[in-house]
Amino acid sequence: MRLKLSNANTIVILIAALLLLNLNVVHGQKIKPRRVKKEMKRVADWQMVHFRDTYSGRKHPHHPAAWTNGALYVGMLKLAEMTGDEKYYNWLRNIGDEQEWKLHKRQYHADDHTIGQLYCELYRKYGDSVMIEPTLKQFDFIMYHPSKSILNWRTPFHQDRWNWCDALFMSPPVWAKLYNITGEKKYLDFMVEEFKATTDFLFDTEEYLYYRDERFKTKLDNGTKVFWARGNGWVFAGLVNILNELNKDTDEYRYFLDIYKNMANKLKDIQTDKGHWAMSLLGDKFYPTPETSGTSFFTFGIAWGINQGILDAEGFEPVVYKAWNALTSYITEDGMLGYVQPIGAAPGKAWADKTEVYGTGAFLAAGSEVYKLYK
Repeated sequence: MRLKLSNANTIVILIAALLLLNLNVVHGQKIKPRRVKKEMKRVADWQMVHFRDTYSGRKHPHHPAAWTNGALYVGMLKLAEMTGDEKYYNWLRNIGDEQEWKLHKRQYHADDHTIGQLYCELYRKYGDSVMIEPTLKQFDFIMYHPSKSILNWRTPFHQDRWNWCDALFMSPPVWAKLYNITGEKKYLDFMVEEFKATTDFLFDTEEYLYYRDERFKTKLDNGTKVFWARGNGWVFAGLVNILNELNKDTDEYRYFLDIYKNMANKLKDIQTDKGHWAMSLLGDKFYPTPETSGTSFFTFGIAWGINQGILDAEGFEPVVYKAWNALTSYITEDGMLGYVQPIGAAPGKAWADKTEVYGTGAFLAAGSEVYKLYK
C-alpha cells in the first residue's frame, strides 16, 4: 500500500530531514565510549614508558613525589578505576612504595601535598593504613601549627598558605579525602577556612574566574584581565575532587558548588570555536595556539557536572563534544598528548610536539568523565 502525503506533511518531513542533516554536519558523530577508552590507554601507556623523561626544558626528570607527577597520578587513578586494569594500579602502588608513602619535601607547600591524593585513593582500595599514616601525621602538624603568613605575593613564607590558585587543586582535595576517610570534621573545617581565604583574595566576582596570584590582579594583557587557563583549570578540577568527597546536604557542599556553577557557566561562554580554551581565557584572539592541560581540566569538570545532573546536558554537552574532539586531535600517532604548555604561571606558548606529565593526568581525568557521559 502506498502512503499518500499532503503537501503540508511533505514539507514538514523535508524540513525535519534537513534539520537532522544540519545537526549531523554541525555536531558530527556521537563520541564512542570504546574510542574514548582506547585514546586514554594510548596516552597513559605512552606516558608510563616516558615517565622518567625530562620536560619543560629541565635537565632532570621530575621527582616522583613532585606536584607535576602528583597531578599525573590523579588522572591515572581515574583510568585505573574506570578500566579495573591492575597494570595501572600496580604502577601507581609501586610509586607509593618507592616514596615510602611520604609527601614531598616541604611541610606546608601545597604542591608537595599533591601526591597525597594518590595515597588516599590507594588506601581506599587496599585498606593498608601504612599508605596514609605519613600524610595524616603531616596534616595534623599543619592543622595544629597553622601558618600565620599573609597571602600577598613574595611576603615571608607566603606559599606556606594557598596564595596561588594552582594550590587549590594540590592540597584541598587531600584534606577533603582525609575528612571522608577518617570521619573527623577537623580536616574539612581547616580546608574550608583556608579555601575561603584564597577565594576571597583571588576570585574575580565579575568574571567568575581566579587570578593566578596577587601579581595579576592589576595586570592587563592586550586590554584584557589576565586569567590563566591552566590556573583556572587547577581550581575547576580541584572543586570537582572536593565536591566528590562531600555530603550534598551540607553548607560546605553548597559553598563549593556555587563557585563551580559560576565558573562552569563562564567557561561555556568563552570556549573557542575550535573547542579548546585560550591560554588567556579572555584573550583568545591574542592566544590562538591550542593548550591541552587547561582544556582537559575544563572538559573533566564540565562532563562531571553533566554526569552528576548539576549542569544542563542540552546546554553543556556540545561544550564537552567540541573539547574532547579537539583534545584527541592533538594526540600524536605514538600516543603523546601535544600542545601542553610547559611549567609556568601565566599564558604563554605550547607546541604540537611537546607535552608534560600533568597534561596527561588532566587528559585522563577528562576522559574518565567523557566515557561516563557517552556510555
